[in-house]
Amino acid sequence: MPAPADEFLLDLRQVRRAFDDAAVGFDAAAAVHAEIRARLLERLDLVRLEPQAVLDLGAATGHASRVLKDRYRRAHVLAFDMSLNMLRTAEAQQRWVRRFHRICGDAHSLPLRDASVDLVFSNLMLQWCNDPDAVFRELRRVLRPDGLVSFTTLGPDSLQELRRAWAGVDGYTHVHRFIDMHDLGDALMRNGFAEPVMDTERLTITYPDLDALIRELRLSGSANVAAGRPTGLTGRHRGRQLQEAETVAVRGGVITLTLEVVYGHAWAGTLRERRSGGEARVPLSQIGRR
Repeated sequence: MPAPADEFLLDLRQVRRAFDDAAVGFDAAAAVHAEIRARLLERLDLVRLEPQAVLDLGAATGHASRVLKDRYRRAHVLAFDMSLNMLRTAEAQQRWVRRFHRICGDAHSLPLRDASVDLVFSNLMLQWCNDPDAVFRELRRVLRPDGLVSFTTLGPDSLQELRRAWAGVDGYTHVHRFIDMHDLGDALMRNGFAEPVMDTERLTITYPDLDALIRELRLSGSANVAAGRPTGLTGRHRGRQLQEAETVAVRGGVITLTLEVVYGHAWAGTLRERRSGGEARVPLSQIGRR
Protein backbone atom coordinates (compact mmCIF):
# COMPACT_ATOMS: atom_id res chain seq x y z
CA MET A 1 0.00 0.00 0.00
CA PRO A 2 1.48 3.43 -0.92
CA ALA A 3 2.16 5.85 1.91
CA PRO A 4 -0.46 8.61 2.37
CA ALA A 5 0.40 12.07 1.05
CA ASP A 6 0.23 13.37 4.63
CA GLU A 7 0.72 10.67 7.24
CA PHE A 8 -0.60 13.01 9.96
CA LEU A 9 -3.87 13.92 8.19
CA LEU A 10 -6.74 13.14 10.55
CA ASP A 11 -9.78 11.16 9.48
CA LEU A 12 -12.46 13.41 10.96
CA ARG A 13 -15.15 10.76 10.57
CA GLN A 14 -13.06 8.48 12.75
CA VAL A 15 -12.50 11.32 15.23
CA ARG A 16 -16.26 11.79 15.54
CA ARG A 17 -16.86 8.06 15.87
CA ALA A 18 -14.21 7.70 18.58
CA PHE A 19 -15.73 10.48 20.69
CA ASP A 20 -19.26 9.20 20.10
CA ASP A 21 -18.16 5.80 21.42
CA ALA A 22 -16.38 7.37 24.41
CA ALA A 23 -19.15 9.74 25.48
CA VAL A 24 -20.67 7.72 28.34
CA GLY A 25 -17.36 6.93 30.05
CA PHE A 26 -15.49 10.08 29.04
CA ASP A 27 -15.56 11.87 32.39
CA ALA A 28 -14.15 8.86 34.26
CA ALA A 29 -11.25 8.47 31.81
CA ALA A 30 -10.40 12.11 31.03
CA ALA A 31 -8.75 13.35 34.24
CA VAL A 32 -6.05 15.18 32.28
CA HIS A 33 -8.67 16.90 30.13
CA ALA A 34 -10.47 18.04 33.31
CA GLU A 35 -7.28 19.36 34.93
CA ILE A 36 -6.31 21.43 31.89
CA ARG A 37 -9.89 22.70 31.58
CA ALA A 38 -9.76 23.93 35.19
CA ARG A 39 -6.47 25.74 34.54
CA LEU A 40 -7.86 27.46 31.45
CA LEU A 41 -10.98 28.54 33.35
CA GLU A 42 -8.74 30.05 36.06
CA ARG A 43 -7.05 32.20 33.43
CA LEU A 44 -10.37 33.82 32.59
CA ASP A 45 -10.19 35.42 36.04
CA LEU A 46 -7.66 37.81 34.47
CA VAL A 47 -10.16 38.98 31.86
CA ARG A 48 -12.55 41.90 32.32
CA LEU A 49 -15.36 40.76 30.08
CA GLU A 50 -19.16 40.76 30.26
CA PRO A 51 -20.12 38.64 27.25
CA GLN A 52 -23.59 38.38 25.80
CA ALA A 53 -22.74 35.14 23.99
CA VAL A 54 -20.10 32.52 24.84
CA LEU A 55 -19.02 29.65 22.60
CA ASP A 56 -17.59 26.55 24.31
CA LEU A 57 -15.85 25.04 21.29
CA GLY A 58 -15.24 21.32 21.72
CA ALA A 59 -17.53 21.21 24.75
CA ALA A 60 -17.41 17.41 25.18
CA THR A 61 -19.67 16.50 28.12
CA GLY A 62 -20.46 20.10 29.01
CA HIS A 63 -18.53 20.73 32.24
CA ALA A 64 -16.99 23.98 31.02
CA SER A 65 -20.34 25.07 29.56
CA ARG A 66 -21.94 24.74 33.00
CA VAL A 67 -19.13 26.73 34.66
CA LEU A 68 -19.26 29.41 31.96
CA LYS A 69 -23.03 29.75 32.40
CA ASP A 70 -22.59 30.11 36.17
CA ARG A 71 -19.88 32.73 35.65
CA TYR A 72 -21.66 34.74 32.94
CA ARG A 73 -25.26 34.35 34.04
CA ARG A 74 -26.73 36.77 31.53
CA ALA A 75 -24.87 35.30 28.57
CA HIS A 76 -26.13 32.76 26.08
CA VAL A 77 -23.69 29.85 26.36
CA LEU A 78 -23.35 27.57 23.32
CA ALA A 79 -21.87 24.10 23.89
CA PHE A 80 -20.47 23.13 20.48
CA ASP A 81 -19.03 19.72 19.64
CA MET A 82 -18.63 17.44 16.62
CA SER A 83 -19.88 14.45 18.65
CA LEU A 84 -23.64 14.21 19.04
CA ASN A 85 -23.28 11.61 21.80
CA MET A 86 -21.02 13.94 23.79
CA LEU A 87 -23.66 16.66 23.60
CA ARG A 88 -26.37 14.22 24.65
CA THR A 89 -24.27 13.30 27.69
CA ALA A 90 -23.83 17.03 28.42
CA GLU A 91 -27.51 17.16 29.38
CA ALA A 92 -26.41 15.94 32.81
CA GLN A 93 -24.62 19.30 33.34
CA GLN A 94 -27.74 21.36 32.76
CA ARG A 95 -29.30 23.33 35.61
CA TRP A 96 -33.01 23.93 36.04
CA VAL A 97 -32.67 27.68 35.51
CA ARG A 98 -29.23 28.44 34.06
CA ARG A 99 -29.20 26.29 30.94
CA PHE A 100 -26.86 26.31 27.96
CA HIS A 101 -27.59 25.50 24.34
CA ARG A 102 -26.04 22.54 22.50
CA ILE A 103 -24.93 22.59 18.86
CA CYS A 104 -23.38 19.74 16.87
CA GLY A 105 -21.12 20.69 13.95
CA ASP A 106 -17.67 21.17 12.47
CA ALA A 107 -15.27 23.77 13.91
CA HIS A 108 -13.92 24.41 10.40
CA SER A 109 -17.36 25.73 9.37
CA LEU A 110 -19.35 27.14 12.28
CA PRO A 111 -23.15 27.43 11.83
CA LEU A 112 -23.17 30.85 13.54
CA ARG A 113 -23.80 34.38 12.31
CA ASP A 114 -20.98 36.86 11.76
CA ALA A 115 -20.05 38.89 14.85
CA SER A 116 -22.44 36.97 17.11
CA VAL A 117 -20.09 35.82 19.92
CA ASP A 118 -18.07 37.71 22.55
CA LEU A 119 -15.98 34.87 24.01
CA VAL A 120 -14.71 31.58 22.61
CA PHE A 121 -13.49 29.04 25.16
CA SER A 122 -11.86 25.90 23.76
CA ASN A 123 -10.13 23.17 25.74
CA LEU A 124 -8.00 20.56 23.92
CA MET A 125 -10.02 20.71 20.71
CA LEU A 126 -7.64 22.29 18.21
CA GLN A 127 -5.33 19.27 17.95
CA TRP A 128 -8.27 17.36 16.42
CA CYS A 129 -8.49 19.79 13.48
CA ASN A 130 -6.62 19.39 10.20
CA ASP A 131 -6.60 23.12 9.40
CA PRO A 132 -6.08 25.50 12.36
CA ASP A 133 -6.10 28.46 9.96
CA ALA A 134 -9.63 27.57 8.87
CA VAL A 135 -10.74 27.29 12.50
CA PHE A 136 -9.17 30.63 13.47
CA ARG A 137 -10.70 32.25 10.39
CA GLU A 138 -14.14 31.02 11.50
CA LEU A 139 -13.57 32.20 15.06
CA ARG A 140 -12.61 35.66 13.83
CA ARG A 141 -15.75 35.73 11.68
CA VAL A 142 -18.14 34.88 14.53
CA LEU A 143 -16.43 37.03 17.16
CA ARG A 144 -17.54 40.60 17.69
CA PRO A 145 -14.86 43.32 17.61
CA ASP A 146 -12.71 43.01 20.75
CA GLY A 147 -14.09 39.54 21.39
CA LEU A 148 -11.72 37.03 23.01
CA VAL A 149 -10.61 33.52 22.11
CA SER A 150 -9.03 31.50 24.93
CA PHE A 151 -7.88 27.97 24.17
CA THR A 152 -5.58 25.09 25.01
CA THR A 153 -4.04 22.51 22.71
CA LEU A 154 -1.04 20.19 22.74
CA GLY A 155 2.44 21.23 21.61
CA PRO A 156 5.03 19.16 19.70
CA ASP A 157 6.82 17.88 22.81
CA SER A 158 3.66 16.03 23.88
CA LEU A 159 3.91 12.23 24.08
CA GLN A 160 7.52 12.34 22.90
CA GLU A 161 8.32 9.24 24.97
CA LEU A 162 5.59 7.28 23.24
CA ARG A 163 6.69 8.57 19.85
CA ARG A 164 10.26 7.39 20.48
CA ALA A 165 9.09 4.01 21.75
CA TRP A 166 7.02 3.27 18.66
CA ALA A 167 9.76 4.58 16.35
CA GLY A 168 11.88 1.65 17.47
CA VAL A 169 9.14 -0.84 16.56
CA ASP A 170 7.78 0.13 13.14
CA GLY A 171 7.50 2.97 10.65
CA TYR A 172 3.81 3.74 11.17
CA THR A 173 2.37 6.92 12.70
CA HIS A 174 1.30 6.16 16.28
CA VAL A 175 1.27 9.70 17.69
CA HIS A 176 -0.45 12.68 16.10
CA ARG A 177 1.37 15.80 14.95
CA PHE A 178 1.08 18.75 17.36
CA ILE A 179 1.72 22.35 16.31
CA ASP A 180 4.27 24.67 17.92
CA MET A 181 2.84 27.62 19.85
CA HIS A 182 4.73 30.13 17.69
CA ASP A 183 3.09 28.73 14.56
CA LEU A 184 -0.30 28.94 16.23
CA GLY A 185 0.40 32.56 17.18
CA ASP A 186 1.29 33.30 13.56
CA ALA A 187 -1.94 31.64 12.42
CA LEU A 188 -3.97 33.78 14.84
CA MET A 189 -2.40 36.97 13.48
CA ARG A 190 -2.89 35.86 9.86
CA ASN A 191 -6.58 35.52 10.54
CA GLY A 192 -7.33 38.87 12.11
CA PHE A 193 -6.48 38.52 15.79
CA ALA A 194 -4.50 41.13 17.68
CA GLU A 195 -1.18 40.25 19.31
CA PRO A 196 -1.77 36.79 20.79
CA VAL A 197 -0.57 35.82 24.24
CA MET A 198 0.94 32.33 23.96
CA ASP A 199 2.64 30.25 26.63
CA THR A 200 3.19 26.61 27.55
CA GLU A 201 3.53 24.38 30.56
CA ARG A 202 4.52 20.75 30.88
CA LEU A 203 2.57 18.07 32.71
CA THR A 204 4.02 14.66 33.57
CA ILE A 205 1.73 11.64 33.70
CA THR A 206 2.62 8.07 34.70
CA TYR A 207 1.02 4.72 33.82
CA PRO A 208 1.85 1.26 35.18
CA ASP A 209 2.12 -0.21 31.67
CA LEU A 210 1.33 0.43 28.02
CA ASP A 211 -2.01 -1.38 28.22
CA ALA A 212 -3.21 1.09 30.89
CA LEU A 213 -2.17 4.03 28.73
CA ILE A 214 -3.87 2.69 25.60
CA ARG A 215 -7.01 1.87 27.59
CA GLU A 216 -7.25 5.43 28.89
CA LEU A 217 -6.70 6.88 25.42
CA ARG A 218 -9.45 4.66 24.01
CA LEU A 219 -11.96 5.36 26.80
CA SER A 220 -11.37 9.12 26.52
CA GLY A 221 -11.86 9.07 22.74
CA SER A 222 -8.20 9.88 22.01
CA ALA A 223 -7.80 7.28 19.29
CA ASN A 224 -5.04 7.26 16.68
CA VAL A 225 -6.85 8.42 13.53
CA ALA A 226 -3.87 9.71 11.54
CA ALA A 227 -3.66 8.62 7.92
CA GLY A 228 -0.32 6.90 8.57
CA ARG A 229 -1.61 4.75 11.44
CA PRO A 230 -1.19 0.97 11.30
CA THR A 231 -4.20 -0.97 10.03
CA GLY A 232 -5.01 -4.64 9.99
CA LEU A 233 -2.60 -5.55 12.82
CA THR A 234 -4.39 -7.97 15.11
CA GLY A 235 -3.76 -11.03 17.24
CA ARG A 236 -0.24 -12.14 18.17
CA HIS A 237 1.40 -9.71 15.70
CA ARG A 238 -0.22 -6.74 17.38
CA GLY A 239 0.49 -8.10 20.85
CA ARG A 240 4.16 -8.56 20.05
CA GLN A 241 4.40 -4.96 18.79
CA LEU A 242 2.83 -3.66 22.00
CA GLN A 243 5.32 -5.63 24.07
CA GLU A 244 8.23 -4.29 22.03
CA ALA A 245 7.01 -0.69 22.41
CA GLU A 246 6.46 -1.19 26.14
CA THR A 247 10.00 -2.49 26.57
CA VAL A 248 11.30 0.76 25.09
CA ALA A 249 8.86 3.05 26.94
CA VAL A 250 9.03 1.72 30.52
CA ARG A 251 11.51 3.45 32.81
CA GLY A 252 11.69 2.71 36.53
CA GLY A 253 8.76 0.31 36.35
CA VAL A 254 6.30 2.87 34.92
CA ILE A 255 5.59 4.68 31.68
CA THR A 256 6.17 8.41 32.09
CA LEU A 257 4.66 10.73 29.49
CA THR A 258 5.09 14.46 28.92
CA LEU A 259 2.29 16.73 27.80
CA GLU A 260 3.24 20.15 26.47
CA VAL A 261 0.10 22.20 27.08
CA VAL A 262 -0.18 25.29 24.89
CA TYR A 263 -2.33 28.18 26.13
CA GLY A 264 -3.47 30.79 23.64
CA HIS A 265 -5.42 34.02 24.15
CA ALA A 266 -6.14 36.65 21.51
CA TRP A 267 -8.54 39.51 20.94
CA ALA A 268 -10.42 39.90 17.70
CA GLY A 269 -9.18 43.11 16.14
CA THR A 270 -7.22 44.76 13.39
CA LEU A 271 -3.90 43.16 12.49
CA ARG A 272 -1.01 45.17 13.87
CA GLU A 273 2.42 45.70 12.36
CA ARG A 274 4.79 43.06 13.70
CA ARG A 275 7.97 44.00 15.51
CA SER A 276 11.37 43.43 13.94
CA GLY A 277 12.46 39.83 14.08
CA GLY A 278 8.98 38.59 13.15
CA GLU A 279 7.80 37.98 16.71
CA ALA A 280 5.52 39.87 19.08
CA ARG A 281 5.80 39.09 22.80
CA VAL A 282 3.03 40.08 25.20
CA PRO A 283 3.10 39.43 28.97
CA LEU A 284 0.46 37.06 30.33
CA SER A 285 -0.78 39.90 32.55
CA GLN A 286 -2.01 41.73 29.44
CA ILE A 287 -4.69 39.11 28.69
CA GLY A 288 -7.21 41.22 30.60
CA ARG A 289 -6.21 44.56 29.15
CA ARG A 290 -9.60 45.29 27.53
